[in-house]
Amino acid sequence: MTEKIYIFDTTLRDGEQSPGASMNLDEKLQIAEVLDLMKVDIIEAGFPIASNGDFEAVREVSKNVKNSTIAGLARASLKDIDRAWDAVKHSRSPRIHTFIATSPLHMKYKLKKTEDEVLEAIKKTVSHARNLCDNIEWSCEDGGRSELNFLYKCIDLAINCGASTINIPDTVGYTLPEEFGKIFRNVKNNVVNIDKAILSTHTHNDLGLATANNVAAIKEGARQVECTINGMGERAGNSSLEEIVMTLKVKKDLMPYHTDIKTESIMKASRLVSSITGFPVQPNKAIVGANAFAHEAGIHQDGMLKHSGTYEIMTPESVGLNKSSLVLGKHSGKHAFSEKLKELGYEPGDNALMELFGRFKDLADKKKEIFEEDLIALAEDRSASYDEHVKFVSLEVNAGSVEKPEARLKIDMNNESKSIKINGNGPVDATFNAIKKLTETDFKLKLYQVNAITAGTDAQGEVTVRLEDDDLTSQAKGSDPDIIVASAKAYINALNRLIFKKSKSIKENSSNLQIRGV
Repeated sequence: MTEKIYIFDTTLRDGEQSPGASMNLDEKLQIAEVLDLMKVDIIEAGFPIASNGDFEAVREVSKNVKNSTIAGLARASLKDIDRAWDAVKHSRSPRIHTFIATSPLHMKYKLKKTEDEVLEAIKKTVSHARNLCDNIEWSCEDGGRSELNFLYKCIDLAINCGASTINIPDTVGYTLPEEFGKIFRNVKNNVVNIDKAILSTHTHNDLGLATANNVAAIKEGARQVECTINGMGERAGNSSLEEIVMTLKVKKDLMPYHTDIKTESIMKASRLVSSITGFPVQPNKAIVGANAFAHEAGIHQDGMLKHSGTYEIMTPESVGLNKSSLVLGKHSGKHAFSEKLKELGYEPGDNALMELFGRFKDLADKKKEIFEEDLIALAEDRSASYDEHVKFVSLEVNAGSVEKPEARLKIDMNNESKSIKINGNGPVDATFNAIKKLTETDFKLKLYQVNAITAGTDAQGEVTVRLEDDDLTSQAKGSDPDIIVASAKAYINALNRLIFKKSKSIKENSSNLQIRGV
């Protein structure tokens, strides 16, 4: 038997406090539904006093969620607590989560209160909250920098006044794991009534130690972990739900604890939160990053093909993915290259394989990404990659509120230089019109997506374009500090890939390519 760790998800509250991550009511309801289906124990749905919109969101989440406890955050203020109760009281299982700062720095400069005044505030507000609701959580803000003897008094008082969960947060991500764990050990040993409450941990990632600190807290007695999907949160974020849950699952031999989380829903939740907030997940993010189950190094790929346990400590299926991926690039080995060719229907002999592998390595040194079309071209003994039909040369665009947007585009197509000047409804539309006119193509644009690779107005833009023709689709990216140039590059890359797919499809069906000028 293992002890249960309760998962308290604060994506909708602390996660939403990430600059630029505000969510509307429908979006919060979508995320809450997924968290509920994941079997998250407690969902902190928001800060009801913050705004009418936040109040409405907490209230509606409380009404709609079927299983999870719904918490609303409140400062040590009667008005805050009343507002939180009005929002969560519709829940099947409501909780009021109230807090006050207890560190010398916060008390002196933020609260401008003495220790006695803070203790009086705790007594007044926790007692009031308990008269409204039988599930009260109390937090000592900046607990990681609080003086222990005062912290003991605050926790003892909060429990006596009705708090059944005591949360000790490392609010500014300041502590090391051994420091944070020691706080929990000392609280357990010095607060006489601590057995009447569940200890909770809430960590921030300012030093990259949020999950490590949570693990340390669990080892010293915490039985609730406060976390967010994708590690969202103020500044550097919170501890990631996916990281703490999978750590407990993978390391159960050393940590005899479990959660009720349906881990197969982790990727779904991650992608939903990323899509709604517009915060992309970094590729090397633990558990949910695009590269978390991707392997490019030849040694790793060889090991994975022989036994997945050589380089993966958990299965991709356990977090909601279908399988791992072997990414072909300049670090890949012959084994992975051969297996990928087999997937595509090519099984060259040993000598031919070595010759193809050498050409693949040459191509990988030139291209950042190797696509299936590249491998098909190599296997069919083509000397060129698929993307040489159309090449971007230059682009000038005039746009604004007075004149109609105009694009002047120059390309090379089959080694012939072509240029055009054309209008559109906007600078991107004019640019795409120019490409279609010069290449005499008119494929359907199914996706146009823009992301900033870095922050700031000088950020490099990355554009994704997906084109479709009949049952064939092609997707490609383009990047440039000028977002219109990035759009042109992405469209031309997708166009080249689709042309290649069409030529291969038509070749297989012994028909003629119906793309003029190519």
